[in-house]
Amino acid sequence: QVQLVESGGGLVQPGESLRLSCAASGFTFNDYAIGWFRQAPGKGREGVSCISGSGESSLYADSVKDRFTISRDKTENTVYLLMNSLKPEDTAVYYCARSPYFTCTLGESQFNYWGQGTQVTVSS
Repeated sequence: QVQLVESGGGLVQPGESLRLSCAASGFTFNDYAIGWFRQAPGKGREGVSCISGSGESSLYADSVKDRFTISRDKTENTVYLLMNSLKPEDTAVYYCARSPYFTCTLGESQFNYWGQGTQVTVSS
């Protein structure tokens, strides 16, 4: 069955970096777009970034553009989210999710498989 397992979250200070990983299994990895979403306390889930099945195209939310970089490793069946220059407002639970499509979107309703999430806390 489809499984997505996030890792790499933690507590960092403002300005520092983290790299999140999303290990995928149970499907043909190259056929589907993978997205990262986040949910801060008391807020709805927000689309952060998405990468197409081929890895050749990606999308970013305006709030993370130029700070976050998404990538995928076909040999490891893993999608990464490198987060630089972290801010307190980046604090959230981060989820990866699989789309039923090859191409990208940041719309939550377009994703049908989800991981369990990993906590990212940015605080001094």
